[in-house]
Amino acid sequence: MRVQFVIAGVQKAGTTALDHFLRAHPALCMPTRKEVHFFDDDRIDWRRPDYLRYHEFFTPQPGQICGEATPIYSYWGPSLSRIRIYNPQMKLILCLRDPVARAWSHWEMEVSRGAERQTFASAVGPGRQRVRSGPGSQWGCHRTYSYIERGLYVPQIQQLLALFPRSQVLFIEQATLRSDHRATLDRICDFLGVPRFATYPTPQIIRPLAKRTDLGTIPPPVAQALARLFAADTLQTEQRTGLNLSHWTSHPTRLQAP
Repeated sequence: MRVQFVIAGVQKAGTTALDHFLRAHPALCMPTRKEVHFFDDDRIDWRRPDYLRYHEFFTPQPGQICGEATPIYSYWGPSLSRIRIYNPQMKLILCLRDPVARAWSHWEMEVSRGAERQTFASAVGPGRQRVRSGPGSQWGCHRTYSYIERGLYVPQIQQLLALFPRSQVLFIEQATLRSDHRATLDRICDFLGVPRFATYPTPQIIRPLAKRTDLGTIPPPVAQALARLFAADTLQTEQRTGLNLSHWTSHPTRLQAP
């Protein structure tokens, strides 16, 4: 047995909804839970990984292919290299989102779960030092405070395409998954080599965590500063993926809900 595809990124870009939609496809076997977190688990002895532990999450029926969604894989240190060793033919899906909106949504989630106490402006400003030098920092990454770093897509894309041929990678955008639901699911089915949906799952927004409702909106000066910070990366992301991302920078103070 080999898992044949992963939704490898990025966090807060519609991966929960996509996982939900793909579970409705009869040719796909998804794991018993979203975010298995196998390839980013640094407690595993990666000289002799026990893949049986990974496979226990899947119970495929005859003819099904297995896949999962753990959106930290594209960001977390050696995860992609570990995936390549496990299955060099792995197909990888990367969902992208306006990085300013992604950062805000990420901060909202961490505040709502009680893991973050800094204001958004502080968290994406001086608080960035926690990513590389604070408690919990590893591989130059941080699972909680990486509001900016996870939205810098070019380093993640570069590593991905250095390990896997372009034909094994599909880039989609969160907004398209919502606005052109059926066509996006068709692209994914064609990419995975399975029939298109006979009955399409209902478009919906799925939040893995109820967020606080008293956090307001992103301060416009902070949004504008972040839009400038992400501008070069966004341009290169557009060039490397072939996606039209011009709307990410056209309204830097307006967030894409949710």
